[in-house]
Amino acid sequence: MENTKFLSHSTKIYLDRNLQIIIGITLMAVLGSSSIGPVLPTMASELQIPAEKVGLVITAFVVPIAIGTPISGVLADRFGRKQILIPSLLLFAIAGVACSFAPNFRTLLELRFLQGVGAASLEALALTLISDLYTGKSLTSAMAFNASMIGMSLAVYPLISGGLATWGWRYPFLLPLLAVPIVLAVIFFLELPSFQKPPKFRLKVYLRNILHSVNNSQVLGLLFAVVALFILLFGPYFTYIPMLAGDVFEASHVAIGIILATMALSLAFVSSQVALFPQSLSEFTLIKVSFVLYTLAVIVTPFLQNMWLLIIPSILFGAAHGMCFPATQALLGKFAPQDYRAGFMAVNATVLSIGQALGPLLAGIAFGVWGMAGVFYAAAGFSVLSLGLISRLFVTVD
Repeated sequence: MENTKFLSHSTKIYLDRNLQIIIGITLMAVLGSSSIGPVLPTMASELQIPAEKVGLVITAFVVPIAIGTPISGVLADRFGRKQILIPSLLLFAIAGVACSFAPNFRTLLELRFLQGVGAASLEALALTLISDLYTGKSLTSAMAFNASMIGMSLAVYPLISGGLATWGWRYPFLLPLLAVPIVLAVIFFLELPSFQKPPKFRLKVYLRNILHSVNNSQVLGLLFAVVALFILLFGPYFTYIPMLAGDVFEASHVAIGIILATMALSLAFVSSQVALFPQSLSEFTLIKVSFVLYTLAVIVTPFLQNMWLLIIPSILFGAAHGMCFPATQALLGKFAPQDYRAGFMAVNATVLSIGQALGPLLAGIAFGVWGMAGVFYAAAGFSVLSLGLISRLFVTVD
């Protein structure tokens, strides 16, 4: 790949057509999991799925992503971004729409697995493309706008899916059709630096180079920050804030949905501000501030005496994630070597998935040992320790 990059120094980077297409790819990656929740009860009833097995609809989608993301990164560096992205989006769309015609639960799981295969490259390649196209503060802005759209989609997708589900559980599975116009946009409008295939691709050398680039204290610190932020988000927040609202405050599903939506909106707003004003704070400072906010969010939660006061930690979580996620992704994009950037960012996406998996597990252990309040106190301790480690690793950078 040539050293030339498509640079954009305008504060109106969101008007760049390339970034708009990449955000479309990101929105498809988010769609695969976030649009399914509202249809699970109806689907379970009509397909006679036991309650303990309904979660397999999500698991069947996530497993091939976890396995396929690193593979897709290698292939994208070897053959080119579009060569992997286009068939991935098409498979995501075709298998996703086919789910709406599944005659039984087994077929649905098989089609969800295929859809997950198609989705495996989407998030990692979207981050890779942003790193291909932008540098400096423009890279931070682009990552922040990408994160802002993720926040908006987390609030909007369940509403759209819930509305479609009033006609039947099959209708939300038609949403992946939106990937088709994105495929056309990738083919005809996405402009990328020219990709030159190496004269001789050696997988062993390629993997050794990625390992060498990751084996760096700052990169390892960033990857740890990614794991930590998703442990905090998927453990105490996405798993135990709803349980606290439902079990302790007897909140309705609608009320819990509203509380969770405030987090997504806060994430979208803060990310948009980071995108518009990336010069205000360094990326490392944003990461440190975010862990202070994570700590505040979990430490105040056990003291709240009203269901609606849970909006306070929700806003804090959204603000923290809106700072931390784009900052870590921008810095990792800067550290990613040009010749194997997709593989490098795939490692990042895999680490992200590990955080998502560990969060509920670790929070569940804390719940079993210390109870509901203990989940949040343990999370506060983990956040403080994470902040200390990150500050130590980045002390020579800011």
